[in-house]
Amino acid sequence: MSGRAIAVVLSVVLFLILPQSVGWYTDWLWFESLGFQQVFLTRLGAQVGLFLASGLIFLGFFSISVGLAENLARRALGLREYPGSRMVRSWERSFRLMIVIGGIFLALIMAGSASTSWEVVLRYLNATSFGIADPLFGRDIGFFVFTLPLYRFVHGWLTALVILTLLAAVAVYFFRLFLPQLMVEGDDISTLTLTATLLTRPIKAHLLFLAVAWLLLMAWGYRLDLYELVFSTRGAAYGAGYTDVHARWPALNLLTGLTVLMALLLVITVFLRQGWRLPLIGIALWVIAGFLVGRLYPDFVQRFQVQPQELDRERPYIEYNIRFTRQAYALDRIQEVPLAGEEMVTPQEIAAHPDTVRNIRLWDPEPLLDTYNQLQSIRLYYEFVGIDVDRYVIDGQYRQVMLSARELAPERLPPEAQTWVNRRLQFTHGQGVAMSPVNELTPEGLPTFFVQDVPPRGKLSISRPEIYHGEKTEDYVIVRTRTPEFSYPKGEENVYTSYQGKIGVGVGSLFRRLLFAIRFGDLNILLSDALQPDSLILYHRNIRERMEKIAPFLLLDRDPYIVVADGQLYWIQDAYTYSDRYPYAQPFGEGRTFNYLRNSVKAVINAYDGAVTLYIADPEDPLILVWSKIFPGLFRSMDEMPPTLRAHLRYPQDLFAVQAEMYRTYHMQDPRVFYNKEDLWTIPNEVYLDKTVPMAPYYVIMRLPGESKEEFVLIRPYTPPNKNNMITWLAARSDGEHYGKLLALRYPKDRLVFGPMQVEARIDQDPVISEQITLWDQAGSQVLRGNMIVIPIGQSNLYVEPIYLQAEAGRLPEMKRVVLVNGNRVVMEPTVEAGLARLFGFDTVAALGKDLTSTLETPPAIPSSAPLSSPENEEAAALLASLQERYARIQEEMKALETDLQRLSELLGVGSE
Repeated sequence: MSGRAIAVVLSVVLFLILPQSVGWYTDWLWFESLGFQQVFLTRLGAQVGLFLASGLIFLGFFSISVGLAENLARRALGLREYPGSRMVRSWERSFRLMIVIGGIFLALIMAGSASTSWEVVLRYLNATSFGIADPLFGRDIGFFVFTLPLYRFVHGWLTALVILTLLAAVAVYFFRLFLPQLMVEGDDISTLTLTATLLTRPIKAHLLFLAVAWLLLMAWGYRLDLYELVFSTRGAAYGAGYTDVHARWPALNLLTGLTVLMALLLVITVFLRQGWRLPLIGIALWVIAGFLVGRLYPDFVQRFQVQPQELDRERPYIEYNIRFTRQAYALDRIQEVPLAGEEMVTPQEIAAHPDTVRNIRLWDPEPLLDTYNQLQSIRLYYEFVGIDVDRYVIDGQYRQVMLSARELAPERLPPEAQTWVNRRLQFTHGQGVAMSPVNELTPEGLPTFFVQDVPPRGKLSISRPEIYHGEKTEDYVIVRTRTPEFSYPKGEENVYTSYQGKIGVGVGSLFRRLLFAIRFGDLNILLSDALQPDSLILYHRNIRERMEKIAPFLLLDRDPYIVVADGQLYWIQDAYTYSDRYPYAQPFGEGRTFNYLRNSVKAVINAYDGAVTLYIADPEDPLILVWSKIFPGLFRSMDEMPPTLRAHLRYPQDLFAVQAEMYRTYHMQDPRVFYNKEDLWTIPNEVYLDKTVPMAPYYVIMRLPGESKEEFVLIRPYTPPNKNNMITWLAARSDGEHYGKLLALRYPKDRLVFGPMQVEARIDQDPVISEQITLWDQAGSQVLRGNMIVIPIGQSNLYVEPIYLQAEAGRLPEMKRVVLVNGNRVVMEPTVEAGLARLFGFDTVAALGKDLTSTLETPPAIPSSAPLSSPENEEAAALLASLQERYARIQEEMKALETDLQRLSELLGVGSE
């Protein structure tokens, strides 16, 4: 090879390898800055080890086979030479180069495919037991989750190895032996004669050995197919059914035996002179058996034995499916609790559940997000990405709140400000959060704030409000440079800061700057004179990207949420272990399907410095135990989580949605009921904003039956098929020692309990409400209906739906009314308190306590002989409700005025001495 060719090859190799090497090294630096270098080394070591081992195995096997073919072809030719051989020899160098390059190319492909299976190999090497045996083979579930995937990977890789090697050997023999003859025109030596002459016993032995290896691998594949019957979709339920056990199982055994027999016939053929008769007979038998036994016989059994009496035949297998699906999704942990299902909530029950009533949610995430961005983004370069629901103790009371992180949106800077310095060095972080209670509003119908403004102020102290890591932080930034970092605006001036965190990758040296200029394709990193010796580059700042980089084997919840704790901001990201290899368990989802799911990890990411801590939330999950063995030191015990963070753990919505979806079918445990789908539940619809949508799970603070106090609960109701009445609601608990417990509260089937759409219909049919909504929903304004919140109280339900009004030209929804429904009574009032007063009387509202939002300090005395809830006093009740609302507005205005005056004094420095 000439020097120029060598230079070209080296340039190509450098072009391909250099970016990958830079990526590996900068990733190593990033993992090291987080203290997770062992995680990086373990994963990289497994990938590189598999790449090298599989590549060398392939090259070795491939080279030996090709070299043997070359040698045997020369021996077969001997001194004979046919017309065309000279021309073929002129191509010999090109043919050899093609074989070498092709072998290397195939080795790289095979090595790359093997390296992507590093998780499969490491899980197998660190496998643990589930302690549960499958009903068909009696093997532990761990065999199907950890061992069988490795067998399938090895089987597929070896099969590709043998087939590619066999094709290469055939190509060598064709080029050496047959091509010269085929190039001769009019020659009287036929190809068949040449075949008989040149296909010597060693050549036959070589090709037949490769064919035998392929057949033995095929036989092994049939055995693996046998174990994978537990994932069959043929029967009445997922998993092996009657036909699989009584027809496909014997068929697979027969095909395994025939394949081994074919392999033996090929071995015998090597030593026989009569040629290919026995292999051809074996192939014919295998094809016939594959069609008759492998295809027709199972179809016959399914059609004529199973379908006429499917329930009786499939009953035991349906039981397996029910049992293992309930295990896989933890549905067997759900405690079922009967409820009386009374028609109406009583005044006594309202008075007995004050914290439930105080935390009735009026604000919905979607309209509230628009409101936050209008009222609290402060500057155009800030943005609220999503609204989170949580609970805090505020002024000694357990309050449900909504909050959102104020993240930086550098793309919103004016075009003339879209400079590299601004986006990478100066505008580097967001600022604080906005937080509001779920049930309070100003007289204008806007949320009141527990935490607001920049820098954040309010009822919670935040000493470190900067957000360098969040849901919107997609780009890298460089900190500790000569360019000061923008922190927040203050009047006509800006306040600047400098990153004080310890986590980040040093980029002060020329070598490091060169590396990151290559990684990010950004020459400014190398040329900028703003960088200093202690400058740090922050990347992978998006919390989902950060988690996927550290633990790609975990499935992430779609809704990470921000938490204020100990004066700092943290993101909590729920993460799941999952598998699609749980025997008999019904798969869930499309695309990335799974049939086993556990919320085994709670990840905490510091919004300031990006520190990541992974806590094991479910120590009984075998999958997380395996991963903790693979990556020792990556996970911590939940006992190590600070109590201030543990108080904000919540049952994740994604997991709950999956469980709720599966439970609507798999609450049925009787095979006959399950088969006939006699008690299949549905997820109810609701009218949300301006369209009908399925009801999503939602968080409420409520007191569960039999408990002594309210708690933070995630709930979702069910309705029967083709009916709108409520039959059950599922609840997931999040507080204290009850975290993770699931309850199914079931109503009697002989009693009507209104479902969400029935309540929506009652609201639409109310003439006063309908007339008011129609009046609002015109003349440049739009009515938005909020989530229908079903609040179980006592033995019945209170239904609450907020009504928002939004100008068509604006994005500032205002909460104007709240509709409350109790039994057959429907009211619409400006506040929850006014609505409760109409439903239950002011005596009941007053009994809830003086701290109930917007309630009068001293409710007017009402004669007990004429309660306001009676029809004859409805006018008086409405008048008092109006007075109450006006008084509350005056109080709010006075509080706002006092706050603004105090803020003005602070800005002017009045009284600072």
